[in-house]
Amino acid sequence: MTEKKMNVESFNLDHTKVKAPYVRLADIKEGQHGDRIHKYDLRICQPNKEHMEMPALHSLEHLMAELSRNHTDKVVDISPMGCQTGFYIALINHDDYDDVLSIIEQTLNDVLTATEVPACNEIQCGWAASHSLEGAQALAKGLLAKRSEWTEVFA
Repeated sequence: MTEKKMNVESFNLDHTKVKAPYVRLADIKEGQHGDRIHKYDLRICQPNKEHMEMPALHSLEHLMAELSRNHTDKVVDISPMGCQTGFYIALINHDDYDDVLSIIEQTLNDVLTATEVPACNEIQCGWAASHSLEGAQALAKGLLAKRSEWTEVFA
């Protein structure tokens, strides 16, 4: 079966060949003035085998979005994947892969010591009832336990 090349980079990734958890550079976009956005695929769960539950995923998103910015001013966005298996992390003008891994590691360590989910209220969040600090911390703990595997994308 011949596959048509898709416009979305991750749609061209063979999800049966990857081995979560991992962090991979998924795309680079260059702006007209030379700024470069580096998009990383932070895969937490094995595609089509497991997924994050929404309250834990939602809280991990809030925590990482807020806490990552304590470690760098280069974060543009941290977005959950619709398949609930990971996140995309976009950074501007930052192509140091090892430093990206360090930022993620530091952020996840911050998640472990958090006492509340940032912006977990009806004023700042669109679905404030759907959160789990404990679930987010369990995801962070599991991901940190496999830190040595993050650079290995394929099985």
